[in-house]
Amino acid sequence: MPPRIKPRLVYWQPGVTIFKPMGIPASSMEIVVINIDEFEAMRLVDLEGLSQEEAAQKMNVSQPTINRLLTNARRKIADALTNGKMIRIEGGNYKYIPPRRMGRHGRGYGRRMI
Repeated sequence: MPPRIKPRLVYWQPGVTIFKPMGIPASSMEIVVINIDEFEAMRLVDLEGLSQEEAAQKMNVSQPTINRLLTNARRKIADALTNGKMIRIEGGNYKYIPPRRMGRHGRGYGRRMI
């Protein structure tokens, strides 16, 4: 029995999940699927500027796993941009952690003050 893969923690979900070249009907295009966990690793490292080690801690995975996620996501994006393919962001093995809402005094909801 293969080892159980623990879900990667994701703190942001994309509002736009499909990107395609202009002027080409979507029905005639190949689709490249980027998993949400791959997208989150790329967002943390490439956009937020975290190191791979910091991103790994945030997503609750190892640094080699972050490296693998980044390599896969970047390869898929390069393929789509180079060959005019549509990009769809969906799926993957992840657990979404919504941002904490702040109360009136800057404290997160759900905290109990005694």
